Amino acid sequence: MNPVADTAIFFGKFLYYFLESLVFKVIPKRKKDVSGEIVLITGAGSGLGRLLAIHFASHGATLVLWDINQEGNMETCRLVKQKGDVKVFAYKCDCSSRIEVYRVADQVREEVGDVTILINNAGVVTGKSFLNTPDHLVEKSFLVNAISHFWTCKAFLPAMVKANHGHLVCISSIAGLVGINGLSDYSSSKFAAFGFAESLFLELTMIMKTKIKSTIVCPYFIKTGMFEGCTTKYPLLLPLLEQEYVAQKIFNAILEEQVYLIIPKFAYVALFLKQIISPKMMIALGEYLGVDTCMTSFTGRVKAEELQMETERKEQ
Repeated sequence: MNPVADTAIFFGKFLYYFLESLVFKVIPKRKKDVSGEIVLITGAGSGLGRLLAIHFASHGATLVLWDINQEGNMETCRLVKQKGDVKVFAYKCDCSSRIEVYRVADQVREEVGDVTILINNAGVVTGKSFLNTPDHLVEKSFLVNAISHFWTCKAFLPAMVKANHGHLVCISSIAGLVGINGLSDYSSSKFAAFGFAESLFLELTMIMKTKIKSTIVCPYFIKTGMFEGCTTKYPLLLPLLEQEYVAQKIFNAILEEQVYLIIPKFAYVALFLKQIISPKMMIALGEYLGVDTCMTSFTGRVKAEELQMETERKEQ
């Protein structure tokens, strides 16, 4: 193509999409109907996964709940059924195991059908400094927070591509956009999850030209117990997020087919500054925001999960 014509077409598209984005800032996009959709949520046994399941159940979706914690998953199942005549299927699945993901995925296809909305939500965090993080917990962080996304997408994406219909949702983190001290394994695994989700979005959109949607979510610390003990220096700028608020924002983003969701909005400012200021300025900004001390009193979910991880490690 002629470079002049090519450039003119680019600027035309760029201007059109810019104006379109401005319009959608004023007039919200029409929300899609998820009734009848088969929605699979990993890490559905508590916190964000549970709340998302309740939201989808309220809108008539069929729920498939995955969690390694069978007791928590069954409690989510019970809460979802309170929403009325809802189809819900609960499965115990260790998302860190490729073999188990594929096995349970086959079971879901046989018993429920083809998943049309996949929400990769399962996550673990150790909250230890790099040199104090045991090797098996580093591996666990990557297996659950990032590599499991490869297996779930490989399991369910082919049917979406065949039907030219579906939605992939990645729950990453602000820590997947900027490194946070005391979270070296978690942060790097969330970077990996974000990178995978974004590259797959581009592949599906630019190369395969499908109608499959993607939503990539990057929230700050959420009050789910996972980041118990974390603090924030200036709650007005970087608040510890209420899980109900985050779940509602994610649900709305999915219904509006929003590609990127970063919470809170101040994070957009901080991320922009990161790209243009010097490293020393960035460190000064981090200290001002309390990033250097936010993990000092971290405890996290230290009870059943640590015992379970230790047992799994000994059995290997």
